[in-house]
Amino acid sequence: MAVVLVVVGTSFVTSVYGQPGSLGARAAEWVRDHGGSQLVAAAENLWYSHHQPPVGGTPKAGLIPNPSSAAASSSTRTGPAHLPEPAPIVPIASPPLPGEGLWHPAGRTVGGIPTMYEAFLRPDPVHTSLVAGVAWMDTKLLRASLYSGSYIPGGGPWALSAPIGAGAATTVTAAFNSGFRLKDSQGGYYTQGRVVAPLRTGGASVVVYRNGSITVGQWGRDVSMTPEVVAVRQNLRLIVDGGAPAPGLSYNGAWGGTIGNQVYVWRSGLGVTADGALVYVGGPGLDVPSLAGLLVRAGAVRAMELDINTDWVNFTAYSPATPGTAASPNNGTELLSAMSGGPGRYFLPNWNRDFFTMSVAPSTSTARRPS
Repeated sequence: MAVVLVVVGTSFVTSVYGQPGSLGARAAEWVRDHGGSQLVAAAENLWYSHHQPPVGGTPKAGLIPNPSSAAASSSTRTGPAHLPEPAPIVPIASPPLPGEGLWHPAGRTVGGIPTMYEAFLRPDPVHTSLVAGVAWMDTKLLRASLYSGSYIPGGGPWALSAPIGAGAATTVTAAFNSGFRLKDSQGGYYTQGRVVAPLRTGGASVVVYRNGSITVGQWGRDVSMTPEVVAVRQNLRLIVDGGAPAPGLSYNGAWGGTIGNQVYVWRSGLGVTADGALVYVGGPGLDVPSLAGLLVRAGAVRAMELDINTDWVNFTAYSPATPGTAASPNNGTELLSAMSGGPGRYFLPNWNRDFFTMSVAPSTSTARRPS
């Protein structure tokens, strides 16, 4: 018994202390990895059932930026080829608040053209004190990379892994979380010419191509393996398809088995618009239908859920004062101030989960793959 306790205790301490995420999140992952998924699920359901998001109310000051800082139309700007500026998002809650759904430039610029925009709005008509963040990324100006982690997916070493290196940092303008642990994702993982987990036909997939273009689609229908594919990250099935929320999103347990879909938690999602722009949504108090609804309002024609829960939802934009200057925690800003991890999360040597980066393309004339 003593030997067993020592072995178990050593495993727990090694896995929990000194690793990314809060102590509670790391402990829950250790229990899940050692056969305690049902125990963790019961504990989380109990917790969330007594910590539901507030009903009614108004957001704290500053969560929705002042309308005066919103972007002016760039339709007449000259410079590198870029996607049209996104139209304002129609607010969900009524009456709309000043600045709600308006786009604000974020991240680096290329030839004076913003590579990204961010917008903020309340996620539904009931939880009106909460605010979700939306990031729109111009895929004509940016290229994507998938960074792999020692825990997710494991099986390294990887050419791209945390921390973001000094060379890559000179072009990075955004970094954001990926999906569930592979054992929970109901999907596969492919990178560096290696199938880490088998890709599932019908699975929601983020696909990165050799030229840095990126899209979201259903594997085997919208996207498939070609010589130009360099990375595929799958997570469950699409939550937006054909520009509308996918059927069956209210099915309990399908979108985060440890928590189910009867509670509202921090969630994130990634989608692609009709013209190929990438859209990220993240925020507190979201169920899957509200996450899908936000992605649709932001213009997504196809989208998938990424990771959930407080510790794992993080989007950071980097805005160095001088072009070519390295991105760093000092010039990074999280999409929402309440996001966990801080702007330095992806610069931590011990960050062990996969994540995506969007970087300024070396040439804006590079051919892009159609969305």
